[in-house]
Parts: sequence; structure tokens; C-alpha cells
Amino acid sequence: MELKENMILLDQAPATKKEAIRLAGELLVKEGCVDERYIDSMIKRNEDVSTYMGNFIAIPHGTDEGKRFIKKTGISVVQVPLGVDFSNDEQVENLVTVVFGIAGANNEHLELLSQIALYCSDVSNVAKLADATTKAEIINLLKEVG
Repeated sequence: MELKENMILLDQAPATKKEAIRLAGELLVKEGCVDERYIDSMIKRNEDVSTYMGNFIAIPHGTDEGKRFIKKTGISVVQVPLGVDFSNDEQVENLVTVVFGIAGANNEHLELLSQIALYCSDVSNVAKLADATTKAEIINLLKEVG
């Protein structure tokens, strides 16, 4: 699956996790991957089960009911260098510097999730993504994902 420059936002500063998810979802909408209603499904999924994956990443995706709003598989990347808290607990901070928005047609997102999780299991890879200064740099880093 090819990541395109128009599916990447650099140097964002969302105030909340909801805003960060919305940014990732809007990229999927603009690319024609999903209907606008998919974004609410992504937010709902994160309310039900956090999409925070550890190592400063979150991978928001829609609920099972939200799958009907997917038109084609897509991935978006929102870089948040200063981080945004994805915690549901005021006592804990789950800082996220890279948000991957995913829409998977025909369960293709499961493969995407696993590839991204594997790549980001090395925190130095996440740091490279968070520090990237160009969209091309992010694309080149993620080419390693497969």
C-alpha cells in the first residue's frame, strides 16, 4: 500500500486526542477512502477501546459498524512533535507523537495494523517519524513497513 504526501500532516498541535483523530480522519475523507461519517466511528472506537499503542503512537480506526463507510483502504499520518495525550485516565499520560489513521476495506487494515505496530515497536523508528521535516522523509521511513 502506497502512502501519498497528501495523506500526511506535519508539525500539528491538536489540543485533544479527539482533534488528533479528526485530523487523521479528514485526510482519509479527502483522499476518498471513507465517507465523512467514518471519522465519528474512529472517535467512538477510541472511546470504547483506546487506540494508543504505546511507544508514542496511536492507530485510530473505525468500529465494526463504521466499516460500511469505507470506500477503499487508506492510511494517513499526523505528526504531533509536541505530543497529544491519548489517556482516558487523568493520572496517566499516554503521549502520542505520531497518529496513523487507518481505513481497511475487506479487513485489509489488520495487515496494516500489524505492519505499523511491528515497525513502531522500535521506539527509535517512532522518533525518526516524529522528527521528520518533510513528507518525503516520512514516506521513505515507512517504506520499510512493507
